[in-house]
Amino acid sequence: MRAMVFEGGAPRLHPRDLPDPSPRAGELLIDVHACGVCRTDLHVVDGELAHPKRPVIPGHEIVGTVARLGAGVSGFSPGERVGVPWLGSTCGHCRYCASGRENLCDTPGFTGYTIDGGYAERVVADARYCLHLPERYSDVEAAPLLCAGLIGYRTLAMAGDAQRIGIYGFGAAAHIVAQVARHQGRAVYAFTRPGDFAAQKLALDLNAYWAGGSDEAPPEELDAALIFAPAGALVPTALKAVAKGGAVVCGGIHMSEIPSFSYDLLWGERRVVSVANLTREDGRAFMRIAGEVHLDLHTTCYALDDANAALDDLREGRVTGAAVLGVSLRT
Repeated sequence: MRAMVFEGGAPRLHPRDLPDPSPRAGELLIDVHACGVCRTDLHVVDGELAHPKRPVIPGHEIVGTVARLGAGVSGFSPGERVGVPWLGSTCGHCRYCASGRENLCDTPGFTGYTIDGGYAERVVADARYCLHLPERYSDVEAAPLLCAGLIGYRTLAMAGDAQRIGIYGFGAAAHIVAQVARHQGRAVYAFTRPGDFAAQKLALDLNAYWAGGSDEAPPEELDAALIFAPAGALVPTALKAVAKGGAVVCGGIHMSEIPSFSYDLLWGERRVVSVANLTREDGRAFMRIAGEVHLDLHTTCYALDDANAALDDLREGRVTGAAVLGVSLRT
């Protein structure tokens, strides 16, 4: 099979022809049709996340069809379309798993980071962590649902019942969660890189109440702010925009250092919290929403061998919406 492999050292992927993987007990062998390109993949190849599997095949927004079942698998059948998300395994017995917080598991496995992922023609995955996908989306459209959508959903949920939602960093996750928030009757205020008028237009096209640069103040106080850009400087910026009792929710797995800020920005029972990974129930709940509400997914598609170009475009802010590798698309 063809795969794009990160071998460590320079932040580049290398095309390799590898033997097809074989599913072990409890696993699915999946023919990959599309795989989203996530900022977490960029953090892996840029060395910002410690201890990746090396070599590793990145990619954790995987859409494909089941080619073969490992022993003991139930709930899936050959030819069925499935999704493989970031959370690839958990121990099942640590205090976090035992209390319904498997996203905080002490010894997890992550697709495309500690487990080979979907920048390849075939992948194996633990069936217990795979998801059934809504039929209304194409393979390319479904790919960003598996991380951008899921993490966005969990980030929004951590904002509670806040009605005025600020979103900092209007990329893959933001353009999905903005639609979920609007469906729930919330007002969305979109903050982009200063001068990124394409992202601001996308936000307004998706019915955001307001859109502007992250260096601008919103027209009114926010009840909560969701940060998807990996820029720590946005935390005090968002705190300034959030009303008393509000929350700033950091939705990324990596962020640059947060600068010091005066206590008055936090005072008034404002909160700063982070989102860590996802649970399988998050996946099932979000896929139900995605099946009920038509989400307008904006994607830019690249060939598998062009994965480095996709990562470069993401790194430099040249992607509007979500980047997706078309691996072996169904007709």
